[in-house]
Amino acid sequence: MSTSRSATDSADRTPLSTHETEIRVRYPECDPMGVAHHATYPIWFEIGRTEMLRATGGNYRDLEAAGVFLAVVRLEVRYRRPARYDDVLRLRTSLLVAGPVKIEHSYELFRGEELVAEARTTLACLDRSGSACQIPAGLQIGA
Repeated sequence: MSTSRSATDSADRTPLSTHETEIRVRYPECDPMGVAHHATYPIWFEIGRTEMLRATGGNYRDLEAAGVFLAVVRLEVRYRRPARYDDVLRLRTSLLVAGPVKIEHSYELFRGEELVAEARTTLACLDRSGSACQIPAGLQIGA
């Protein structure tokens, strides 16, 4: 019997590292009522992962130049409150697993102290041909 993990399960795992990024909701990210469109959130999560990697001295450009690609293979989002045009949000990105071939992150998006959304992603490490490959040693932290 297998159990599935949801976006809210991140509390049961101690993050290996955490990074916070400020995001301002832009006009083109919103519907006519000024509410951020649900498809914008995964883009914000990508920003969180990119900035977390950059804060540790790495970047996606160098990984891809070396033939290493990180593809999102799973995304779960739970929307709690609407984000609106011009809101300043704080995105907390947590690295949960950085193993041999996958990386897991969780996300908490806040407006002030109010939780707007929470999410979880799993990324797979791929080579140039799209086949699974081992994550470079520098990114393997807590398999």
